[in-house]
Amino acid sequence: MNALQKAEALIEALGYFRAFRKKTVVIKLGGSTMDDIESLDSTLADLVLMETAGMFPVLVHGGGKAIDQAMANKGLEPKKIAGRRITDSQTLEIVTNVLINETNSDIVKRIRNLGGRAIPLHSGAMQVLWGSKWFLPSEQGPIDLGHVGIVDRVDFNLISDFITAGVIPVIPSIALDANNQWLNINADTAACAVAISLKAEKLVFLSDTPGILRDRNDPSSLITSLSQKDCKDLISQKIIEAGMIPKVEACIDSLQKGVAKTHMIDGRQKHSLLLEIFTKQGTGTEITIN
Repeated sequence: MNALQKAEALIEALGYFRAFRKKTVVIKLGGSTMDDIESLDSTLADLVLMETAGMFPVLVHGGGKAIDQAMANKGLEPKKIAGRRITDSQTLEIVTNVLINETNSDIVKRIRNLGGRAIPLHSGAMQVLWGSKWFLPSEQGPIDLGHVGIVDRVDFNLISDFITAGVIPVIPSIALDANNQWLNINADTAACAVAISLKAEKLVFLSDTPGILRDRNDPSSLITSLSQKDCKDLISQKIIEAGMIPKVEACIDSLQKGVAKTHMIDGRQKHSLLLEIFTKQGTGTEITIN
């Protein structure tokens, strides 16, 4: 790209800079994006640029593959139902250690190395997610997944204090219950709860697919836009299944509760976050209420 093309790209982005200035964007980071260092740094650089441009990015992350690897190192086999991890006490210990001491710390350090400011929001006075035990609904009745929860409360004020000060909050997908015990929270639903609390302009899910595909083996079958009804139809047809279901359900829930727009994009694509927010064509799948 020559100097003129760069200037034209900036002019195209100018309208989006103005439209999203002082608007909150919640980004859920997951999938292969977190395992590929180049993709991860590209995404985090996007967040730093967004904050520099006057936006309020908030990052919520899981750590699925890192947790699976840590379990394998201890001779444990991960078990999931409908994309939700069964979390016994031994698994919970691994989940909290990976999310807090490894993944969260690494993300915060990388943002700071890229010139941004970031803060880990978990534990003690920095805890922002509180929840209660959750049971997976099924035709046979509720299924007990162990130490798995749902977010009941988000510390809106603490998060707001940091984003308005130009600091990017980095929030792991775990919550404390009424007894001060950890609960494993699905990262998609955690991001949804944060987005609803902050009345976010956008909720963006970064994963290792281009978006929602009619044929998951064919990237050209990408569906660029879906309504709530479309999503329910695709779930019944098993086109949307497994780990994609919590993402879609989180999108629908957030739209029904005030989040303006939701998106699913490919975190492996370099600067996919900027392409979604600051270009006309966008990327991935947008899910709308109607």
